[in-house]
Formats: sequence, structure tokens, C-alpha cells
Amino acid sequence: MASPAVPLQRSPLSSSSPSSSSSPLQRLSTFKTPTSSTPTASTFGAASSALDSFASDPIFSAFLSPSFSSTSFSSAALSSGSPASTAEKLHQAIRQLESQLRTEVLSRHADLLSQLSSLQHADHTLSTVRSAVSSLQSSLRRVRSELSDPLKSIKTQTFQLSNLHSTTELLHHSTRALRLSKKLRDLVSASASDPDKLDLAKAAQLHCEILTLYNDYGLVGIDVVDEELKWVRETGDQLRSEAMKVLDRGMEGLNQAEVGTGLQVFYNLGELRATVEQLINKYKGMGVKSVSTALDMKAISGSGGSGFGPGGIRGSGTPQIGGGAKAREALWQRLGSCMDRLHSIMVAVWHLQRVLSKKRDPFTHVLLLDEVIQDGDSLLTDRVWEAIVKAFASQMKSAFTASSFVKEIFTMGYPKLFSMVENLLERISRDTDVKGVLPAINAEGKDQMVAAVEIFQTAFLALCLGRLSDLVNTIFPVSSRGSVPSKEQISKIISRIQEEIEAVQLDGRLTLLVLHEIGKVLLLLAERAEYQISTGPEARQVIGPATPAQLKNFMLCQHLQEIHSRISSMIAGLPTIAADVLSPSLGAVYGVACDSVTSLFQAMLDRLESCILQIHEQNFCVLGVDAAMDNNASPYMEELQKCILHFRSEFLSKLLPSTKSTTSGAETICTRLVRSMASRVLIFFIRHASLVRPLSESGKLRMARDMAELELAASHLLGNISTGIVPLLQDLPLSVILHHLYTRGPDELQSPLQRNMLTPLQYSLWLDSQGEDQIWKGVKVTLDDYASRVRARGDKEFSPVYPLMIRLGSSLTENAPISQKP
Repeated sequence: MASPAVPLQRSPLSSSSPSSSSSPLQRLSTFKTPTSSTPTASTFGAASSALDSFASDPIFSAFLSPSFSSTSFSSAALSSGSPASTAEKLHQAIRQLESQLRTEVLSRHADLLSQLSSLQHADHTLSTVRSAVSSLQSSLRRVRSELSDPLKSIKTQTFQLSNLHSTTELLHHSTRALRLSKKLRDLVSASASDPDKLDLAKAAQLHCEILTLYNDYGLVGIDVVDEELKWVRETGDQLRSEAMKVLDRGMEGLNQAEVGTGLQVFYNLGELRATVEQLINKYKGMGVKSVSTALDMKAISGSGGSGFGPGGIRGSGTPQIGGGAKAREALWQRLGSCMDRLHSIMVAVWHLQRVLSKKRDPFTHVLLLDEVIQDGDSLLTDRVWEAIVKAFASQMKSAFTASSFVKEIFTMGYPKLFSMVENLLERISRDTDVKGVLPAINAEGKDQMVAAVEIFQTAFLALCLGRLSDLVNTIFPVSSRGSVPSKEQISKIISRIQEEIEAVQLDGRLTLLVLHEIGKVLLLLAERAEYQISTGPEARQVIGPATPAQLKNFMLCQHLQEIHSRISSMIAGLPTIAADVLSPSLGAVYGVACDSVTSLFQAMLDRLESCILQIHEQNFCVLGVDAAMDNNASPYMEELQKCILHFRSEFLSKLLPSTKSTTSGAETICTRLVRSMASRVLIFFIRHASLVRPLSESGKLRMARDMAELELAASHLLGNISTGIVPLLQDLPLSVILHHLYTRGPDELQSPLQRNMLTPLQYSLWLDSQGEDQIWKGVKVTLDDYASRVRARGDKEFSPVYPLMIRLGSSLTENAPISQKP
């Protein structure tokens, strides 16, 4: 029991009697100042003068410093050289200070006695306080002893209550763990006869709850729980094994239900992220191993068994003699199997990712994909594809540099290699193309796989360019300018180009790359052929028979024409972009072919135009019956016919294709040039025939005969070229009609040729350089001059030709483009 309360005594410190107006402590700190013994001014002055003298003295001032050190002062005095003098000064100062202190004490004697009385009173007060403090401490000890026993009892009971609570919680969780374990046993026992009926997800949930209770609530050390936990852990291993089997089976068979079940089991076990990471690493390893196995030349050699050949594989990766064909076949087979394996791997990983992105936990509604992929993480398919591409690129680079055998196979067979890669990418894209789900590979991933074989693409294109360039260098050697390739050589290079196109025509991208290389070869061929063209007077002469230089140019033209037409027909069935790639190169070939005979055709045309210009030397104003009855052609026309027959027999017969070889609707370079030349001859004749002035009636008949002869000559010139395909002349130019009307007008209506006093050749060249609107301006000037003369004479009527020409010219101006109108 607690001791009875004892009243505390009042401490002397708390006294409030009227007799004591202040406490002893207050009285202790108050000193009485005697009024009778006040220090005199002389006393203070003496003390002040002594201190001032010490403060100004170089030796004694050091003793007034707060940081004074006797050791430092002694060392300085000893090192000064006069320690005795310093000591004497110090003794003198001591005597002075003692004298000063004595004076000070004597002067303050009464005050000191008063202070001493105050100290005695303070001592008495302190003894009183000490007694009160002792009494207070005694009271505190008594209170402490009275409170300690209840405190100890409370602490003991609180600790006991805590232990009871912990034990209760432990028993509760242990009981729950054992209860859950029993449920798990019952669940497993119920499916003992048929393991497929086991609810793996529920069993995993129970297993996870048991382990959570065991770890979170510290059930370790409870024998019955520890014993049960051994079986629970064993059951957990079985659940993982069964769940992994279901998951693997579902991924191989692309069964969403089985994959979802397996993932749910591992989610319930709390091991989903680790399990998925393990699966991804597994598929990475499978992909990398598949790639390395496909290009393992030792394994390829060994796969042939005893029938592989006389030997195995060499150190350089090249099969020994007799084993190349089988090794090549085995390499392609292994690569094909590798592509199939990579396809199945990527589709399986994509299927896993697809299920994760759709499935949610039925209780927490958490999306399983969010448990596996955190912010900033790559997709599962991207991780596996990145590992596969990296391994594939590494193996391809190694095969290119380390194995000449594999390098040769993949370089020569690059279309097949690229087709395998492209087929793999297309299959993966097709099989993972599901609405609302990301595909297994994006565009960047495809480009990375294609880039892995670009090293062989470069070698393949270089090989293609090399093969074709070698053929060009063979048929057009740089060292020999006079040689012309044979027809067989031209056919060979055309066939080689066709083979290169056919080898890659199934792939549009590769076809364009090969066409770029073919374009380079065609430019080289055009350059070499241009170097072989003969120039100079021998190539341009048209008087005698064809010279050797001309015959050589004819053959070059035909060869280049053959190359151009054959290759153009090859790419006719390809997309327009393919034709665009070869268009510049084919244009260069065509241009060189034209250049080989253009100078000859120009020389022939110049000769024919010079014959037609002689029309102005003939007299077409002769009157009389004899002139009208003359059926002979004019001399200039006879000469024109002779030239055409000569050109036909000596030149065109060797250039134009025969009737049997002419394809309906096809036009060669030479047929185009002949058409152009014939068209120019007809237009040139009509132009100068319209300029003939004066022209009598008999002259008109003679002109008509000349036209008939010209038509016959043109038919000789064209030969077997069909004139119905492309008309040589469209509507007659208005300028020709205007010039012809001059012949029907009065003499004072001068033509531009007469007005400007030009030769027919000069005026013809001017007409060639001008358009119809400019020619009309020249005609209009002559019409204005004629009208001025008529008005100057005072005549009121013009020649009927004048208004007709004005009307025709006005229609020409009205139909002209706006930019050409004045």
C-alpha cells in the first residue's frame, strides 16, 4: 500500500514575511557603499597614471595583452642580449605595482571592510538555502518511492499483454496458414487421378498466400508450420513445372487459353515478371543458336555423312574437292530451316505479348502486361528481334570475311538469300497482322534485317557490274579503235543483260538496283562505241560508193540500234520506275547510234537541198504550145532523182532493215532519219516552188510534172517504209500559201525575198529560223508597201490577191498565242 501523504514544508526561499523585503540571495549580491570613505581624485589619478605608463611602455604593455605568454616573453628577453637589464626593469615594475596596490588598499580601506561584512551575511543566507534544498530533496525521494511500485506493475502487465497479443496473432496466422495448406492438399488430392483437372491458378493463389503468411508474420520456428511448409514448397515446384508446360504448349500451339492459364499461375505465384524474362531469354538463345547453327560450316560438312565427299571442311571454310555441291545445298537447307525457326520464335513471342496485353487478373483487374513491362522498357518482340538481328548480322559479316565458300555462295546467290530474308519478314508480318494489336516487327526492324545482308548485296551488284563490264571491254577494247564487234558478241551482251534482269525480276527493289548497274554498263558501252565512230571527209562523202569508214559506222549504228530495241523491249513489262532508271543510259546508246550516221544523213540532205535550189535557175515563164507539151522533167529534178537513187543503192540499202526483218509498227534510227530527210525534201521543194516567180501557165504544168517526179523520187527514197504510219506532211503551212500567192499578184507586189534582195538560200535559212508569225510580219511589210504605192497613184482598187493575203495573215494572228500577239 502507498504510504500516507506527508505535507511538504514551506521552503525558506518561499517566505514572504513583511520583515524581509528581499531574499538572502538578493541581499548577497548587494554591497553597501560607505558614504564616508569616497576615493579622492588624487588616488584615481595616481592609479590611472601608473596604468597609462605601463600601457605605453614597450616591455610592460605585453603584460596587459589577453594573449600574454610568459614563455614567449622570456624567450624574447633572453634573445635580446640584455636579460639582466630586463629583469631589473621587471623588479622595478613589481615594486611599483606593490606600492600602487598598497596605496589602493589604504585608500579603499573603509569600503573593503563594508564588503567583508556583506560576505558574512551572504554566507549565513546560503546556509539557510542549503537547509531548504535538503528538505526538498527528501520530499522528492519519498514521492519517488511511493510511485515506483505502481509503475513497475504497469510495465510488467503491459509487456504481458503485448506477449499475449503477439501469441494470439501468431496462433491466428498459423491456424490460417494450416487451413490454407489443408485447402491446397484437398485441391491437389482431388486431382491426383487426373492431373489435368488441377486448378493451377487456384493452387498457385493458395501457395502464394501460405508463403506470404509465413514470411510476413514470422511463422518460422513453429514445428507444425515448418513441417507443413516443406510440403507446400514441394507443391510449389510442381505447380511451376506444370504451369511452364502449359505455357510452352500454348506458345507453340498459339493457344491463347493455355498461355493465359500459365501466365495467371505465375502471376498468382508472384513470379510473372521473372518468368516472362526467363522465357524471353530462352527464345533469344534459341534464335541466336539457330542462326549460328545455320552458318556452321563444320556442321554442314558433317551433315553429309560418309557420302559428303572425299574430305570434310577446310580451315578457311571451303569444302574439299568433291564436297562443294553438297555443302552448298546443305547451306541453303540449313538457312531455310533457320528462317522457319526464326519465324516460329517471333510468332510465339508475339503471341505471348498479345495475351499479356489482353489478360487481366480477375480479382485485382491488373493488366498483366503492366506487371511485365514498365515505363521505358522495350516490347518483348523488340527484345527478341534485336538479339536475332544482332546475331544474324554478326554471322553474315563473319561468313563474308572468314569463309570464302560462304561468301561466294551468298554473293552469287544473293537474290535467293534476299528472297529468304524478305519471305521471313513477310511471313512474320502476315501472321502477326491482327487489328488492334501491334505487329511483331515494325518497319525499322525490317530494315535492320535487310541491312544485315547488304554486305552481300554490294558484292552481288559489284559482281554483276564486273561481268557486264568485262563483256563490254571484250567487244570494245580500249587499245583497238578500228575493231567493230560481231553480231554474236552483241547478242551475247544482250543475253547477259537479260539474264541479270530475269535473276532478280521477282523482287522490285533488287531489280532497280541491278538496273542501276546495267545503266552504268550501257553508259560504258556508249562511251566505247562513240570512241569507235569514224569521222572526217570519208564518213561524210556522198558522191561515190560507201567507204570502209562509213560501212563501219553503219555496223555500229545497227549494233547499238539492236541493243537499244532489245533492252527497251525487256523493260517494257516492268513498272514505269524501271524504265526511268534505264532511260538516261538507253538515251545515251541511242544518241551514239544516231551520231554514227547523222553526219552522213546531213550530207545527203545538203546535197538534195542544193539540187532543189536549182529550181530558181529554171525558166517557168516560157509561153507557147511546145513548152506545154514538153513531158521531160526539169534538169534540177533529174539531178535530184539521180542523187536519191545513188543514196538508196549505196547507203540506205545497207542501213534500212529488209522487208522480212521489218516489224510492223517498229521504227529504227535509220527509218526515222530517212523519214525526216524525205519530209524535209518535200517541204523544201514546196517552199521554193512557191517562191518561183514569174510562173506562166505552161510553167505551172512543168511544175506539176516536177512534183510528180519528186513524188516518185520520194518513194524511191523511202523504199519499204510505210508512208501511212506517220504522214510526212500535215496541213500545208500558211507561209507557203502566202508565198505562192505572190506569183498570182502584180509585179509591184514584191515578195520578202525580192524586197530584201536575198538569195533563195539566204531567205530559206531565214525561214528555217522563224516561226509562222514572224514570217507573216515580213509578208505584211511587203503588203503595206504595195498598198502605199497604190494609194500614192490614186488608184481605188487593189489586186484581188491583196485582200486574200491580208485575210489569211489576220487569221494567223488571231490564232497565235497571246504572248505572240502585238
